[in-house]
Amino acid sequence: MDLSFLLTQSFWIKTLELILALSILVVFHELGHYSFARLFGVWVEKFYMFFNYKFSLVKWKPGKYLKWFSHGNEMGAMEEDNASGENKNSWRATEYGIGWIPLGGYCAISGMIDESMNTEAMKQPAKPWEFRSKAAWKRLLIMLGGVLFNLLLAMIIYSGIVYSQGEQVIRFADITEGMTFSDSAKKAGFADGDIILMADGHELENMVDQTDYNDLLFAKQVTVLRNHKDTVTIPIPKGFITDLERDAKDGVAFMTPRMPVVIKETLLHQGGEKAGLKAGDRMVAVNGVSTPTFTDFTEELSKHKGSNITLEFLRDGKMMTANNVPVDADGKLGILLADLYTVYNATVLHYNFFQSIPRGIKMGWDQTISYIKQLKLIFTPEGAKSVGSFGTIGSIFPSTWNWVGFWNITAFISIILAVMNLLPIPALDGGHVLFLLFEMITRRKPSLKFMEVAQMVGMGLIIALMLLAIGNDIFRFIIK
Repeated sequence: MDLSFLLTQSFWIKTLELILALSILVVFHELGHYSFARLFGVWVEKFYMFFNYKFSLVKWKPGKYLKWFSHGNEMGAMEEDNASGENKNSWRATEYGIGWIPLGGYCAISGMIDESMNTEAMKQPAKPWEFRSKAAWKRLLIMLGGVLFNLLLAMIIYSGIVYSQGEQVIRFADITEGMTFSDSAKKAGFADGDIILMADGHELENMVDQTDYNDLLFAKQVTVLRNHKDTVTIPIPKGFITDLERDAKDGVAFMTPRMPVVIKETLLHQGGEKAGLKAGDRMVAVNGVSTPTFTDFTEELSKHKGSNITLEFLRDGKMMTANNVPVDADGKLGILLADLYTVYNATVLHYNFFQSIPRGIKMGWDQTISYIKQLKLIFTPEGAKSVGSFGTIGSIFPSTWNWVGFWNITAFISIILAVMNLLPIPALDGGHVLFLLFEMITRRKPSLKFMEVAQMVGMGLIIALMLLAIGNDIFRFIIK
């Protein structure tokens, strides 16, 4: 068990980035619930950044008190407020605070069953300022508020990034190692290594833009560069889209970029570090066998599990050799790879303020649809192994402080938070939405007892999922 990573600077930078990102995202999520609740005259009892189990760093009740480092009788204070006849239809009726556990936050809405399980209050007659006394469509919007705000935040972040930094794009023609194609694509005439040039006679500018991708999918003919020298025009047969849709349902992509192995960084005490590999090194061969792509490289490594190999790689255009490089029992060297934009020549598109807004909205929407499509993988054995908690999320942040990288990842996590909260699991927003839709369709409210049981079942499922995620992290980052 190696815990030396806890002493590295990159670990603490990633930890700080994770806490900052989650703080922003959770507060914005809860602000969505809060905003719709206030819009419809529902009393929000508490609005907290971070959890305040038995203790608050700061708590503020407008016009009443401001307390630092408080652990007083909060239920007693709330009962006192109720007895005083305080106006609940005011933002001043909410207690705002900062807790001491920096892993989230919450918005306590009066008159609904949540994780507090305050069922005694629910047995009392409904008050006009309570959640349960409002029309079903208003309650639905209150529950969707967090999801909507997280999606909105992601789109705002993406808009800000493309406005301030521009957008990196890669033309299909810039993928100099070409593509790996599905069997259906090969039957249509494509070959692994083909570099896409044009669709119906016009150049495709942005490989990651859905519009250009759709132009390729629905083209009548596609022009490719084959073997880096021959220009070939492929007539697209009828029924091609149907074949690709069938492949997509089975999780098979039409094509994927052939990625050369370029080092981003090496992991401590593993083969890549022992070989002296550095950022920017490009793998060329394993034991004399050419490995131009990631697939070739991993296939060769898998043949030498638990043994030593000879690596050939390019560094600043110069061929280098590393001998006796250890490969672990899983056939890995312990290296992180550079991304698509680093490996291939990316072009930067610039947007003015008014152009950046629709582009940010589209980027957020495309990312959301993409994540929803990938979500089904969680319910497979391999997908379950990939589930992670804070360790996994934190690991995707930059190891050195980078605001653009931070905001990019924060936007993506905001989308994850929105989608995951929409899962129809009691205790999540999606569970409440499901019950509200049931009520709106049948005109019948689920009973209080049913809601109590559903909430407990939902919390049990969430705890089980968290235990799985934490267990995976412990195995991935500490034991393994």
